Amino acid sequence: MKGMEAGPQHDDSFETLKLCFDGGLAVLILSRPKQLNALNSQLLDELERALDTIEADPNYRVLLITGSGDKSFAAGADIAELRGLSTQQGKRVSRRGQRLLERLERSRLFVIAGINGFALGGGLELAMACDMRVMAHSAKVGLPEVGLGIIPGYGGTQRMTRLVGPAHALELIASGRKIDAHHAWRIGLVNHVVPAEQLLETCRGIAGEVLANAPLAIAAAKRAVKAAVESSAGEGYQVEAKEFATLCTTEDVREGMSAFFEKRKAEFKGR
Repeated sequence: MKGMEAGPQHDDSFETLKLCFDGGLAVLILSRPKQLNALNSQLLDELERALDTIEADPNYRVLLITGSGDKSFAAGADIAELRGLSTQQGKRVSRRGQRLLERLERSRLFVIAGINGFALGGGLELAMACDMRVMAHSAKVGLPEVGLGIIPGYGGTQRMTRLVGPAHALELIASGRKIDAHHAWRIGLVNHVVPAEQLLETCRGIAGEVLANAPLAIAAAKRAVKAAVESSAGEGYQVEAKEFATLCTTEDVREGMSAFFEKRKAEFKGR
């Protein structure tokens, strides 16, 4: 994506992605432009290694994932790597992708997908594993795997169903249809739709809002919301109460409440 490559700090140890840092924000740019940023094995390996780097430093609290150029976020998995798989090989490929995207979904980081272009197949599965999605007007998304004789294998059938409901999910998966940004927003697949030239600014603005709040509370909110869609109502309430209670004794809650009464901006430490 144009403009994303610029940043105060860079990690240049990757070949298929770019990683830069701006305060508490980490920006990860998928970068296989000739392949429209398709998710091959090397890119998945480097994505996992990038997560290792980001998660190891508590100063980084928000992650923005987008694609290089203005055509594609990630145009699916690399089809050349999927040809001729045995049953066991297919299961290993699927489980590997599922584990990686589940790690992203469960990360303490607040993860934003900036969908700058096509997000198809594995690319949309990656975006759905993020905490929220901001989509350019010109972008399109879809899960076209059935046209290849397979189904989404990186958690796409599960996350799509949780996000938009079974009727919309099955229609999109069974038809393999690519939908535009308005359709994606209407069914609740994406949070915001903006002009392409405003995508970076919008994502950074949301990141700034999240970074202004208590990091332990953000991580707890992620766990509680996840419990809401994966557990019964009773279990979800228990998770919420447990997270609430745990936060009550943190340094951040004392700082947040002191700042409120003193009418100043809170300075959270993540403790």
